[in-house]
Amino acid sequence: MTAMNWPVLYPEIWQLAMACVVLLADLFVTGAERSTTFWLTQFTVGVFAALHLVYFDAGATAYGMKGLVVVDPMGHLLAFFAALAVMVTLAYARPTLAARDMMKGEFYTLTLFVLLGISVMCSANHFLVVYLGLELMSLSLYALTALRRDHAVATEAAMKYFVLGALASGFLLYGLSMMYGATGSLEIPRVFEQIATGRINNEVLVFGLVFVVAGLAFKLGAAPFHMWVPDVYQGAPTAVTLLIGGAPKFAAFAITIRLLVEGMLGLAVDWQQMFIVLAVASLALGNIAAIAQRNLKRMLAYSTIAQMGFVVLGLSAGVVSGNTLSAGNAYSSAMFYIVSYVFTTLGTFGLIMYLSRQGFESEEIDDLAGLSQRSPWVAGAMTVFMFSLAGVPPMIGFFAKLSVIQALVSTNVTLYIVLAVVAVLFSLVGAFYYLRVVKVMWFDVPVQTAPIERSQGVAALLAANGLAVLVLGPFSGGLMAMCRDAIVRALAT
Repeated sequence: MTAMNWPVLYPEIWQLAMACVVLLADLFVTGAERSTTFWLTQFTVGVFAALHLVYFDAGATAYGMKGLVVVDPMGHLLAFFAALAVMVTLAYARPTLAARDMMKGEFYTLTLFVLLGISVMCSANHFLVVYLGLELMSLSLYALTALRRDHAVATEAAMKYFVLGALASGFLLYGLSMMYGATGSLEIPRVFEQIATGRINNEVLVFGLVFVVAGLAFKLGAAPFHMWVPDVYQGAPTAVTLLIGGAPKFAAFAITIRLLVEGMLGLAVDWQQMFIVLAVASLALGNIAAIAQRNLKRMLAYSTIAQMGFVVLGLSAGVVSGNTLSAGNAYSSAMFYIVSYVFTTLGTFGLIMYLSRQGFESEEIDDLAGLSQRSPWVAGAMTVFMFSLAGVPPMIGFFAKLSVIQALVSTNVTLYIVLAVVAVLFSLVGAFYYLRVVKVMWFDVPVQTAPIERSQGVAALLAANGLAVLVLGPFSGGLMAMCRDAIVRALAT
C-alpha cells in the first residue's frame, strides 16, 4: 500500500485532457460521418482501458490526493470493463447516429465525460469524490438522453430522468451528510473506524443509512426506485439507452461497495435487510411487469430491474451471523453478474440498432416476427442473448445466476436458501418473456419484408459479442477468478 498523487490519476488525467481535445478537434471536422471524431474517441477510450488494465495487473493499492482517491484492483477492473463497454457502445451506435443526423461532436464528448465520472466513482475514497463522480456521470447522461431535441418522447424521458435523478442524488447526499454528522469524517476508511468503535448512536446511523441505500438503489435501478428505468430506456435514442444500460452499472456497483462495504460494513445487518427487500421487490416487479410489455426496449428495461435483483441479492449475503467469511464469495458473484449482464445487454440493444433503419426503429417485439427467415444469423445472435438473460446453459448468464445462487446457499442460513429458491422461481417467470421473443423470431410470419441494411463492422461485432456470451459461459472460471481477486484485495485494504 503506497501513498502518491499524480500517478494514481493518470487514467483520469488522460481522459479529461482527451475529452477537451475531442471537443476542440470536432470543430474542424466537416464530414457527416465524423470519422475523425469517432476514431479519436475510440483511441482515447482504448488508451484509458489499457492504463487501467496495466494497473490491475500490477495488483497494488495506492492512495492519492491526501486520501481522496484510492486505486486498487477492484476499481481498475471495473473501470476497464466500463471502458470496454463504452467502446462497444460507440461502435454499435455509429451507423444509427449517422442515419438520424445525430452524429454530433457533443455525443462523443459527453460520452467521454460519462466514462470519466465512472472512473472517478470507481476510485472514490471520500464522500465528496463519490458525489463528484456521480454528478459528472449523471449530468452527462441527462444531456445525452435529450440529444434528439426535436423528439418529444426523448425530451420527456430526459426530464423524467433529470427530476428523479436529482431526487435520488439528494437522498444520497442527505444520507452521506447524516453519516458525516454522526462520525465526524467524510473519508470512507475513517467512517468505517468510527462505526466500529460502537460509540455512535445507532439510530442516527441507520437513519442516514436508509437515505444512502435509497440513492444507491436508484442508480442500480432496483425496485421500488425503478420508476425512471422503463421510461428512459424506451424514450431515449437507442444508442443512449445502450450507454445508460451498460457502463454506468459498473459505477453503481463500485460506489455500493465503497460506501456500504468499505465504509459501513459495521451496519451490514441493517443494510443487508434493506437489500433483501429491494432484491425480492425487483425480482417480482421486474419479471411480472415485463410479461405485459410489447415494446422491446421497455421489456428489456423491466428485465434490467429483475437482473439487478440478482445483483442486490449477492450483495446482501456478505456478512452472515456477524462474520465476513462469505464476503469475498458473495461480492465477487455480484460483480461477475454485473459483468455478464452488461456484455449481454450490449448485444441486445446493439442488435436492435442493427435492425433499425431511417424511419423504422425496430423497437416492438412484433418487429422481430419471422426474423429467422430474413436473416438466420441475426436471429441466432438474438436467441443467444435472450437465452443468456434467461439463464439458459451454456450461456454466461446461466453461470452468473448460478454463482449468485451458490453464494446464497453456501451461507447455510435458512433465509438465504429460501431467497435462492425465490430467485430461481422468478427466473422461471422471466424465462417466459425471453422465450416469447425467440418464438416470435423463429415461428411467426414475417411482418417486415424490407432488407436489413448491412453494416459489416457492426455485423462482425455482433457476431463476436454473441460468440463471447456463448463461449465465456463454460470458460468463465478465469473471469470469475479476476472478480474474486479484485474483491478480496479491496476488502483486505
